[in-house]
Amino acid sequence: MTLANILFMLVVASALATAAVLFAGLISMARGPVDSIERAKGSNKLMWWRVRLQMLTLGLMLLWYLASRS
Repeated sequence: MTLANILFMLVVASALATAAVLFAGLISMARGPVDSIERAKGSNKLMWWRVRLQMLTLGLMLLWYLASRS
């Protein structure tokens, strides 16, 4: 198993995690207007997790690309 294969599996896992958090946020928004501060905080927390996971995915994609070139 090469480093490129391991990084590719990590890219797929982090992309799926990003999609899961994105859909969790969409479901949360579909419940209706934000009428409490706790719900707004939960939505904001999901957005920050999505952004962090996207950054992780992009970083892993870059590492995978560099590892697969050699």
